[in-house]
Amino acid sequence: MTDVSRRTFLATTAASLGAGLAGPGSPSALAAADDFTDLVDAHVHVWTPDTVAWPLAAAFTKADMQPASFTAEELLATCRPHGVSRVVLIQMSFYGFDNSYMLDCIHRHPPAFAGVAIIDHDKPGVAAEMKALKGRGVRGFRLYANRKNAQAWADSAGMQAMWECGADENLAMCLLADPDALPAIAAQVARYPKTPVVIDHFARLGMKGGLESPEAQANMERLLTLADYAEVNVKVSAFYALGAKQPPYDDLAPMIRRLRDAYGSKRLMWATDCPYQLDQGPAGEAHSYTASLELVRDRLDFLSREERLDILRNTARRVFFDGLA
Repeated sequence: MTDVSRRTFLATTAASLGAGLAGPGSPSALAAADDFTDLVDAHVHVWTPDTVAWPLAAAFTKADMQPASFTAEELLATCRPHGVSRVVLIQMSFYGFDNSYMLDCIHRHPPAFAGVAIIDHDKPGVAAEMKALKGRGVRGFRLYANRKNAQAWADSAGMQAMWECGADENLAMCLLADPDALPAIAAQVARYPKTPVVIDHFARLGMKGGLESPEAQANMERLLTLADYAEVNVKVSAFYALGAKQPPYDDLAPMIRRLRDAYGSKRLMWATDCPYQLDQGPAGEAHSYTASLELVRDRLDFLSREERLDILRNTARRVFFDGLA
């Protein structure tokens, strides 16, 4: 997303919310009637162009920061006009294990943010680090759950400590999962059934397109099976990157319906994955904050009002904000 497109987006956010879909039952009318306010965006990354105060990890340069800036202040200017008052900040890979910028944002903007940190599970004292970060507003820990990594968890003392601490302290293991890692994830969840788990972005089903392929359907069944474990939650998120990758994202509706049927609305949470949800796609598709929110709030006619509020607010508040001011 270019600086020009971001400025244009921020300037027109309020207007676009009012414009909505054509005809009766427009998004603005639905939101006003049902008071869809105090919502929670459960997955956003923030970073700052000030790499002197907040250095990047050794593997990254400023060229990797696309867009060049998406600060906490830019985020709040984006989400608040949509009735989103709280956001779960996900540690950005640019900063590696240094969670300082995310923690600073949490400290400067209470009670808007909770955090999901990234830590080195191979270092001694991982449980003590998790507890210390909990005291600073962190409520989850991101794990890169590709198949190789997830298969190695069973033999990792650090991972054992993390998952045990997660159960003891009610801290979520937040999995950026690949579909082919779902069997290994299921095995880990079975070992630690009391540990809260959040699976990001539908386990990235449909990232390579083709939600109806036999492989995609088999992976969907594996994701649905994880609903048997009461502590597993799923993010309904990153619509710009899945399936047809085209707003209004109606092709994702059958997948969301199946997840609702398996998990119930109280274990699903909406998220944008901003700033990437604000980018223009490769074919010129107009991804936006509005389009992401509208899919859940206005377009999924199989959801009741209560289920929409669970997905847009209540689940994320329970998992990430309980116990915070």
